[in-house]
Amino acid sequence: MWDTMKSTPYSPIKPLLLLVVGVALVTAWTSRPASAAECKRGDLDTRFCDEDGDLIADIPKDKSQIVDPGTLIFSYTPVEDPAVYKKVWEGFMDHIAKATGKKIQFFSVQSNAAQIEAMRAGRLHVAGFNTGSNPLAVNCAGFVPFSMMASKDDSFGYEMEIITHMDSPIKKVEDVKGRTMAFTSETSNSGFKAPSALLRSEFNLVAERDFKPAFSGKHDNSILGVYNKDYDAAAIANTVLERMDARGVVDRKKLRTIYKSQTFPTTGFGHVYNLEPGLAKKIREAFFSFKWEGTELEKEFSKSGEAKFIPITFQKHWEVIRKIDKAMNVSYTCK
Repeated sequence: MWDTMKSTPYSPIKPLLLLVVGVALVTAWTSRPASAAECKRGDLDTRFCDEDGDLIADIPKDKSQIVDPGTLIFSYTPVEDPAVYKKVWEGFMDHIAKATGKKIQFFSVQSNAAQIEAMRAGRLHVAGFNTGSNPLAVNCAGFVPFSMMASKDDSFGYEMEIITHMDSPIKKVEDVKGRTMAFTSETSNSGFKAPSALLRSEFNLVAERDFKPAFSGKHDNSILGVYNKDYDAAAIANTVLERMDARGVVDRKKLRTIYKSQTFPTTGFGHVYNLEPGLAKKIREAFFSFKWEGTELEKEFSKSGEAKFIPITFQKHWEVIRKIDKAMNVSYTCK
């Protein structure tokens, strides 16, 4: 499956990227008491175990910790307008409801932090977490990613782009110096972690010292900010830009790309670790049996080339993202 990515997935991250000594990201989620049980867990929070070494939380041995909710709560990563995406996902949620026999409700979230905290607190059962927040969701909230969107030929992924307005005097990355550059949030791969590493390692540009950073919260906010000249430049996921251009929200021709990265895995979909196993199996099967043709999901995501769900594993497909996190000294500590 990796063979069909836009770039070679197992190629090492650019050597300079690995030299980065970046910011430490420490989460501050409100958690329940840590499990007293001793077990293998790697980077996972103390509430979880990972005896099989696949880097995700095992199903609890204590049956009292298994959940079988009457209503499943589903959310999609807050990259764009939640109101738009509630409609986009309706047909898919109906499919899951039919496959599981459960009611299902869409949960609109305004930030990655809120989405992770909702799953950590037991208020979210099925979700799509963006690329950068996947490791945090896995280690702190017990997220079990198993699927990702792909094109008809099984290729998948997106690139981080640094964009500016066509009227801007910025012609190359070095021109960002002394100006304002927008990021999305500190948990975002393309919206913060990858560009921060890149700017420092390849161009010797450091936030606050060489340019003024701004945090927009979401990719569409960053894109609109550059489009309306509120920001001089922004780091964004190009699939979001492609969909906004296709919807007529922005005109791609009025924006200039001054940097394009290697290809990264896109949003990972999965469920919380302690779902009743039979229910979890039905949810996984529903993803792969969903027929995209003629749906709102196809209408929206075909704009960036997606046409189906494919199976993935966190251990394999998020390896490059974990390497970036390690290079930036990112911590998955949960408090």
